[in-house]
Amino acid sequence: MVTTNDIKRPNKQERKLAEASYTSLISSIEQLKTDQVEIEIEETREKIVLPKKALNLLGEILKAMSQGKPISIVPLATEVTTQSAAELLGCSRPYLVKLLEEGKIEYTKIGKHRRIKYEDVIDYKQKMKEEQKQRLIDMMHADEDLGLYDS
Repeated sequence: MVTTNDIKRPNKQERKLAEASYTSLISSIEQLKTDQVEIEIEETREKIVLPKKALNLLGEILKAMSQGKPISIVPLATEVTTQSAAELLGCSRPYLVKLLEEGKIEYTKIGKHRRIKYEDVIDYKQKMKEEQKQRLIDMMHADEDLGLYDS
C-alpha cells in the first residue's frame, strides 16, 4: 500500500490535461444508456469493457487532479497497522494506541498486533475535523460576545 507520504500533487500540465479530460468524460458519461461501456486505447487499439461506475470514479479522480489535489484509492475494507493509522491521523503511534484502548476507534487484534479498518481511521479523522471546526466557531462567538471584534 502506498502511504500518504508517497502521494504527490499533480503538476500544472497534469492539472490542465485532467481538466480537459474531465469535461469530455462527464459529457460522454451523461450520454451513456447502459451500465457498461467499451473504450479503446488509441495507441494500442485495445478495447476494454468497463462498468459505468468505474468511469464515474475516473471522473472524480480527474476532477480532483484538475483542482491540484493528490489522489489515493484505498478499498474501504482495507485494514491498516497502528503505524499507518497514526500517519494518516498525523499523531504518534502510542497516542493512536491510547485512542484504540479508550474505544474511540474500533480495531481487531491478530495475535499481538492491532489492525484498524481504513474507513474507521478516515471516519475518526473527519469527526475530529468537524469538532475542531465547531470549537473554532464557539471561540469566535465567545470573542464576539466579549466585544473583542468591535472597532
